Amino acid sequence: MVNACLRRYLREAEALHTQVEADWEARYNHPAWWVKRVRRDHPQHWQAILAASQHSAPLVLRVNVTHTSRDAYLARLSDEGVSAQAVGLVGVVLNQPVPVEGLPGYAEGWFSVQDTAAQCAAPLVLDGVNAPTDRPLRAPGGKTAHLLEHAHALGVSVDVLALEVDARRSARITENLQRLRLNGTASVKVADAAQPAAWWDGLPFDAVLLDAPCSASGIVRRHPDVRWLRRESDVPALVETQRRILEALWPTLAPGGRLVYCTCSIFKAEGQAQVDSFLSRHTNALACTAPGHLLPGARSDAGGLPDNPSGEHDGFFYAVLEKVA
Repeated sequence: MVNACLRRYLREAEALHTQVEADWEARYNHPAWWVKRVRRDHPQHWQAILAASQHSAPLVLRVNVTHTSRDAYLARLSDEGVSAQAVGLVGVVLNQPVPVEGLPGYAEGWFSVQDTAAQCAAPLVLDGVNAPTDRPLRAPGGKTAHLLEHAHALGVSVDVLALEVDARRSARITENLQRLRLNGTASVKVADAAQPAAWWDGLPFDAVLLDAPCSASGIVRRHPDVRWLRRESDVPALVETQRRILEALWPTLAPGGRLVYCTCSIFKAEGQAQVDSFLSRHTNALACTAPGHLLPGARSDAGGLPDNPSGEHDGFFYAVLEKVA
């Protein structure tokens, strides 16, 4: 069969290449509906986005500043012969991926594996939030460990409630907190964020980080099967789930507090369009400065991270909403 395929290619190469050029799925190695959506949402960068998904992602670490500094960890990596460089606020990108268990400080909780774009979440939640002086800052949401680490760097006390609807993923959050030696500093519950009556104590939160379920269209290079497993009909269903969670969490936020909405998606329906729709329904919501859509393969002047001009990060969306009194 292989012999026959190769011989046919030799005979019909020109015609086959012409056919591939006209077939979006063959040319870009993504479903046709996916290509059309990316092209519509990001007409200036769609080809770069699709091309980025065809390459392997770098190994990026987030240094746990409760145990060591980034400079100190970079020096330790250098001593071990591991070539790496700084990225973001506390990130380290390895020039050559290696098994993380063999890196110095893994068992001691000196770092976590987290893409540069995902490392934006905790600073967006905590920077600029004015918590009451008579109690610690209260914040529910995902990316729990980074919230605790960033709070330590800021020198503020936080009371974090992490919600995860899947029991196995919830257990992994607890295990990760234990490895990072942050256990006991956050409450982890198996709960549906869209059902506050089942988990909320009624005391308003100063900040909410909604790491919303999404299509994962921004992390295809880490999960290549996502593009083929996801169906076009999944997107509107996920948009509705995001809308329900946003509506449910907004009443739990204290006046003057901030809600950070993020997805690892490049589809505007799950990003800017979702937030625009929310703002149209809530006059007490104010959109603050936020990264918006971070596009893989796009340079910093075209939607990438300011300190990452190569665009070497996953696709993400961030919005910051302040609750006006």
